[in-house]
Amino acid sequence: MPAAERMTVAGLRQRFRQTLDWQPEINVDEQSMHSGAAFRPASVLIPVVNRAQPSLLLTQRAANLQHHAGQISFPGGRFEESDASLIDTALRETEEEVGLSRQQIEVLGVLPEYRTGTGYLVTPVVAIIEPPFEIRYDEGEVASVFEVPLAFLMDGKHHERRLVAMPDGRERHFYAMPYEQHFIWGATAGMLRNLYHFLRA
Repeated sequence: MPAAERMTVAGLRQRFRQTLDWQPEINVDEQSMHSGAAFRPASVLIPVVNRAQPSLLLTQRAANLQHHAGQISFPGGRFEESDASLIDTALRETEEEVGLSRQQIEVLGVLPEYRTGTGYLVTPVVAIIEPPFEIRYDEGEVASVFEVPLAFLMDGKHHERRLVAMPDGRERHFYAMPYEQHFIWGATAGMLRNLYHFLRA
């Protein structure tokens, strides 16, 4: 588990100012359905809410979406030509999905890119959100928005390594971080696992 001071807002700011040696554990989904064509750029916001005990803001995706319906995710989406950068993509998508204005978001930095099985090259953007704020989520994309204590997600005891047999006979290994009624897994858990290593460096 990272040191307690690393999981404060001040500690996060300091860590992103440092250059320390570390390696991401996961940067590609093991369930790779991607054919080998070029990955499409995308980004997500990993929003740390500045509370007495910092928390992470997560969304549950709407049940009618084509990809990852009902799964737990970070706000985010694919890069558009009108976006100035992938950080801009994450800020725009966050405003569209959950109603958080970029004026309420302090970007700290980015984690290593993550390749998804659906063909996206995702840049995780870590940021601080200052309360109070009002969530107004897009019901076409988001079913609910909730917070999980950062200390819970950064405790390795809560990182479950799971295995599932695929229809084609392959085995898929993935991390899961169940919290209350929420099952956090897949790319979201993979990026959280990399944040865990980043903060432990």
